[in-house]
Amino acid sequence: MMDLELISNMDPVNIGLGCSEKTIPVTSSSIKPRKKTMTSVYLKFFETATDGKTRRCKFCGQTYSIATATGNLGRHLANRHPGYDKTGEAVSNSVTRSNTVVIKKSQAQGKSNQVDYDHLNWLLVRWLVLASLPSSTLEEKWLVNSFKFLNPSVQIWPSDKYKTVLDEVFGSMREDVRTLLEQVAFKFSITLDFWTSFEQNFYMSVTCQWIDENWCFQKLLLDICRVPYPCGGAEIYRCLIKVLKFYNIESRILSCTHDNSSSAIHACHTLKEDFDGQKIGPFCYIPCAAQTLNLIIDDGLRSGKQVISKIREFVMELNASLAGKSVDAIIRKYEETLGSRILLSPSDKSVVNIMHQYLEPFYKTTNDICTSKVPTIGLVLFFMDHISETIATCKESRPSPEWLKSAAEEMAKKARNYTNQVCNIFTYMTAILDPRIKGELIPDSLNSQSYLDEARAYFIRNYSINHFNSMSSGYNAQEIEDGGNVSFAEEIARKKRRTNMSSATDELTQYLSEAPAPIATDVLEWWKVNSTRYPRLSVMARDFLAVQATSVVPEELFCGKGDEIDKQRFCMQNDSTQAVLCIKSWIQVGIKFKYKSTEIDYERLMELAAASATHNNIPSSSEKKQK
Repeated sequence: MMDLELISNMDPVNIGLGCSEKTIPVTSSSIKPRKKTMTSVYLKFFETATDGKTRRCKFCGQTYSIATATGNLGRHLANRHPGYDKTGEAVSNSVTRSNTVVIKKSQAQGKSNQVDYDHLNWLLVRWLVLASLPSSTLEEKWLVNSFKFLNPSVQIWPSDKYKTVLDEVFGSMREDVRTLLEQVAFKFSITLDFWTSFEQNFYMSVTCQWIDENWCFQKLLLDICRVPYPCGGAEIYRCLIKVLKFYNIESRILSCTHDNSSSAIHACHTLKEDFDGQKIGPFCYIPCAAQTLNLIIDDGLRSGKQVISKIREFVMELNASLAGKSVDAIIRKYEETLGSRILLSPSDKSVVNIMHQYLEPFYKTTNDICTSKVPTIGLVLFFMDHISETIATCKESRPSPEWLKSAAEEMAKKARNYTNQVCNIFTYMTAILDPRIKGELIPDSLNSQSYLDEARAYFIRNYSINHFNSMSSGYNAQEIEDGGNVSFAEEIARKKRRTNMSSATDELTQYLSEAPAPIATDVLEWWKVNSTRYPRLSVMARDFLAVQATSVVPEELFCGKGDEIDKQRFCMQNDSTQAVLCIKSWIQVGIKFKYKSTEIDYERLMELAAASATHNNIPSSSEKKQK
């Protein structure tokens, strides 16, 4: 069971890692007279408690009875802090300044030996979380023996105690996450991701996104849920609704982006029916564009799989060969050995050239999506529309070989399926609110007069209330960047522009009548600057631009980082997956590490550990000779 006095008894002083020294009992006969000057030297490194009953070492916090002989104090300094007499007041002062509370809470005095071990164990907790390791890691004999080698008195918590601590930390931090979400005044978008562990447990991560008042994109993991057998749509729905109800955000969810699986689609459809029945605002669900693109590319590569395998094997042979030689020289040298097994024939080279030309747009699209700061629905639909056109051109082109046309047909099916799922009034509104897309670059399958009329009605119906500050005396972000150096004539001109804007038919009409912004434009920065011109429309844009085009970060799907994440999640044990992954994610976004509502100050712990290591260093032989 978890020691409930772990925190309350922790000593709020500078105590390093290692074994704490016990008070040595002293009798009157063993006390030897010392000179007063020596006594004053020793006492300079100790401070007397307010009750006048104990003295505390300024280096490590070890306490002694006020009656303890100064000789014992001297031996403590010599054994625990060699070189103390050389450091002088500088060390003493620096240590005194560092006597702060490690855990930010008023705490009672506790046994110093337990404090040292607790400091070490809290550092181990942090390591387990950031490395995404299960608590059973601490049962590894090599780890325990390593600590015992450094200090035989070190006491590492057993794994069940770590598990209890992690559960407590998870509960405390989750309450902070709920409090944080309660303070958000805008709509949320959620994304779902799924994976199966080596224990064959099916997990779902639920992440929410929103755009804050400063037009900064925010992303926060809500929970890691184990989906019970048979892991279908009904089970996913129950897990998802439980998470939304815990955080009390089900009435503020605008959209859900899923991984395209049939179970996820069924769960989202049930969630939409639930929301519609309760009349909880509008809600839509869309497939992940990155997952779809990945499946499309796999279909395109399947036709040339044998040739690709040849190329891969040939490259491996080249890498194993001596450096500095040309490809032709290596081919001539190993032609008899390699033969047709690896070397490309003329027909193979033709296949490679055709596939390279055909798949190049897919590579560029993937690269652009991965490197986009905010891959909005509008931008992703713009790219996916180009992919569909590329596939259609290949199918209709006479020079294209039959094997490529066959691959293109399979790719076209997945593209059409994605288009059918993603085309709705919500994605239309999200697309046109991207100032780079608007109506000009929106795909034809999504661009219709009925959608525009419905979007205008939705805007007037839901965003006609003044959700914005008065514009009578305010300047936009660009004016602020000018440093307030606005001429009198320019001030009059800008006021007239704002007056003309307010007299327009509505903000949406005025916004759509202007030319789109360049593709390289930072969308959120554009709205931050222009929110004064479009005060009501900017509120709508803040809600809808948070809708996610992908359920996972694109670069995690198309590069090695995703492989590392998958391996890490696959190896996690069931008893620690939720706590470890959630705590790690929350720490990374700045939520404080807490145990039973008490913050653990890890920066301070690390400082104390470093200070302890410095003070406990044994002088080297060269240093001893110098002395």
